[in-house]
Amino acid sequence: MRFRVVLEYDPETKSYAAYCPELPGCSSAGDTEEEALENVKEAVSLYLEPTPVELGPDERLFEVEIPA
Repeated sequence: MRFRVVLEYDPETKSYAAYCPELPGCSSAGDTEEEALENVKEAVSLYLEPTPVELGPDERLFEVEIPA
């Protein structure tokens, strides 16, 4: 699965910020472009990590795959 990432340079901190517009609040940073991009990959992975779900007796949980 692919996500778009916006990369911004902050001259005040002399570092890069990276965020994914499709995933609100999913962002990271790094001292270099490469580091910021690697860090945001980890942030996206953690953002998408499933959380435990409690199901009622009449509920079932499914997983779906979204094609690229």
